[in-house]
Amino acid sequence: MKLGHRLAHINMMIPNSYTHIWDCCCDHGLLGAALLDRHAAMIHFVDIVPALMQQLTAKLECFYPPQNPPKWQVHCSDVSAIPLDQDEHTPLVIIAGVGGDLMIEFVNSLCQQYSDRSIDFLLCPVHHQYELRQQLIKLDCELIDEKLIEQNRRFYEIIYVTRSNSSSQINSDSTTAKISAVGTKFWQCNNDQERDIAKRYLNKVLTHYQKINLSNPQKASQTLQDYLAIKALI
Repeated sequence: MKLGHRLAHINMMIPNSYTHIWDCCCDHGLLGAALLDRHAAMIHFVDIVPALMQQLTAKLECFYPPQNPPKWQVHCSDVSAIPLDQDEHTPLVIIAGVGGDLMIEFVNSLCQQYSDRSIDFLLCPVHHQYELRQQLIKLDCELIDEKLIEQNRRFYEIIYVTRSNSSSQINSDSTTAKISAVGTKFWQCNNDQERDIAKRYLNKVLTHYQKINLSNPQKASQTLQDYLAIKALI
């Protein structure tokens, strides 16, 4: 099945340099299957819904027959419980399709459990992007890449970061940068289409925080100021 615009962009951002990739909250496993098709790594499909994982296992056994060594594994598990200590290489953990508040819980838990190793995260929250970015900054994560895309009239930030540990072997050979709470790269538009998406997304975000600021300025005033500073750039 063809990937949607959001998952296709996530797929394109992932290099073939990982040993293990964890496709968390994987739903029907479309992204993980695309990664299997391009032999990106050992793919772990993770979701907490038993019936969904049973269906996915059956499909994977049909279209990707088990091999030795295995190319995929299904985990009916909470994201916080995935075992990232399978080898010394930096794993990639993909979390998409859930809110930034839940992503914060998952990322915090994994960084705490595996404080002695590097972990790369590719995150695509459906909301609470600002709060998620703030937490990534607190965790000393560094930005590898970020994209802003639009699908079915909804906007998505794709945030690709690394939480590095000097004693761990790092897969990512990309130059990293500091994470901004409001984003950096996708405001630097290369063409009219990107500029149009960025402007419409910024207007939507500003409207959202302006409404919150009316009833709770203590909660939204700093966020609103940060996004207003972007308006002059695009």
